[in-house]
Amino acid sequence: MDSKERIARGLAVSTDTKIFEMRSGAAECAPQVFKQCFPGRKAAIVADVNTWRVLGKSVDSLFRAASIPTESYVIDKNEFHAEWRYVEMTDRIVEGRFDEARALENSTGYSDSPAEDSFRPADENNFVLVSVGSGVINDLCKLASHHHAQSYLTLPTAASVDGYTSFGASITYQGAKQTFSCPAPVAVVADLDVIAAAPKEMTAAGYADLAAKVPAGAEWMIADFVGSEPIIPDAWHLLQDHLDDLLADPEGVAEGKPEAIADLFEGLVLSGFAMQAAQSSRPASCCDHLFSHILDMTEHRFNGKLQSHGFQVAIGTLTMCAVFDNLFKLDLSDIDVESCVAAWPTLEQEQNRALEVFKGFPAPRLGYDQITLKYEDAEKVRKELTDLKAVWPQLKERLQGQVYSFEKMQRMFKIVGAPSDPSEIGVTREQIRDMFPKVQLMRYRFNLLDLAKRGGFYEAIVDPVFARGGAWEI
Repeated sequence: MDSKERIARGLAVSTDTKIFEMRSGAAECAPQVFKQCFPGRKAAIVADVNTWRVLGKSVDSLFRAASIPTESYVIDKNEFHAEWRYVEMTDRIVEGRFDEARALENSTGYSDSPAEDSFRPADENNFVLVSVGSGVINDLCKLASHHHAQSYLTLPTAASVDGYTSFGASITYQGAKQTFSCPAPVAVVADLDVIAAAPKEMTAAGYADLAAKVPAGAEWMIADFVGSEPIIPDAWHLLQDHLDDLLADPEGVAEGKPEAIADLFEGLVLSGFAMQAAQSSRPASCCDHLFSHILDMTEHRFNGKLQSHGFQVAIGTLTMCAVFDNLFKLDLSDIDVESCVAAWPTLEQEQNRALEVFKGFPAPRLGYDQITLKYEDAEKVRKELTDLKAVWPQLKERLQGQVYSFEKMQRMFKIVGAPSDPSEIGVTREQIRDMFPKVQLMRYRFNLLDLAKRGGFYEAIVDPVFARGGAWEI
C-alpha cells in the first residue's frame, strides 16, 4: 500500500477530517480549501511569534488576496504550554474579542472557569480559526472551535506531534493534564517545504512521538486481552500495519530528506486518524505519554526552558521499552493466582494509596479519581490472571512482535537526534523511578503496570530498569 492509498484509507475511517493536502508549496491552496469548507465565513489566523514568521504572515497575505475577511492573532510568547487560560484566550479570538484575548494571554496562574461552562452557541458571525503552528496552537484551536460548535483549518509548521489530526486536545486544567474530547480539524494543509525546514529538534520530537506508538500498541494489546479497551480494527491496522516502515529511516529524518520527512509526517497524521476512528487517544499513547504529563503538570524546565512534548515522550517510550524487556524475561505461566487474589487490595486501600502517592502534586486527587474509575474486584482479577497463565506463551510472542527492545529504540533516537537519556531533558533517573507509582495510577486507562500489580510482578519489571546493568542504572 503506497502513501496515497494509506491516506485515502485514513480519510475513509476518520470521523472529522475530510481534506488532507501534503506536498511542496501546499500552503498556496489554503484559501481555496478554506472557501470550500467555510463558504462566506471570516478567518482568524492564530500563530506564535515563530510560526508567524515562517508561515503565518504569508498565509495572512494569501487569505487577504483571496478576498477572505481575515484577522490574525500572534501569541506574543516564545514558549508556552496548552493551559486552560490559553483555551479561554482562543475562545475570545473565535468571538472577535481580541482585546480580551490579549488580556487572558498576559494573565498568570490557573483559570477558575469551569471547563463544562465553556460551550457557546454556534454563531455564523464567529471567526473560523486557522491554526498555523505545531501541537499547542493546534490543540488550542481544536478545543476552542469545539466550544463554538464549528471546525477549523490547520496548517502544520513541523512534523513534531501527532495531534494535528487527533480526536481530543491535551490541555492542563487546574493543574491536571487532561485530554478533552473534541473533533479534529475538517482540513489539514501540510506544506512540506515548511515542515522540512523546521528546526531539527522539532522533527526529532515528532519521530519520538510516532515511535511511542510501538509500546503504546503493546499496552493496547494488553488492555484488549483483559477486555478493558478492545482493539478497534480500523484504528489498529491504519497505523500499526505501517508503523515499522514509517520509522525505518531515522538517518533520512536526521538529514532532512524530503521523502523521510514526508513518511514521518504521514505517520503522525495516520496516528491522528486512528484516534478519530477510535474516538480516543488509545491508539497512540499509554504509559509512555504519562511521564510527559507529569513533567508538564509540574512545569518542568531544563536550562530554563520547557521541554517539548516529543522529547519528554522519548524518555517515557524508552522507559517502557525497558520495562517490556524485563517482562519478557518472566514466565507468567507460573503465577500463583490465588496468592495474588488474596493479596489484592480493596478499593479503599487503593484510594488511600493514591492520595499518598499524589500528596503535594498539583492535582492531589488525580490518582484517587482515576483508580476509582478503573478498580476491579478480586473475582475479576482472578479471571484475568487465570486467563493470562493459560495464554502467556502466545501473548508474549505477540507482544515481542510489537515492542522494540530498549537498545533498538535508543539507537534510533540517537540517530534522529531525540533524547536517549533522561539527563538530556534535565530529569534524573531517580525522578523517572519515582514517577512510576503516579504513572500507574493517574489514568483510568488499563496499562502494563496495572497487569503487573495484579500478578505480583510489578517490582520484577520496574526495579531492574534502575538496577546495575539496567537501562537507567542508578
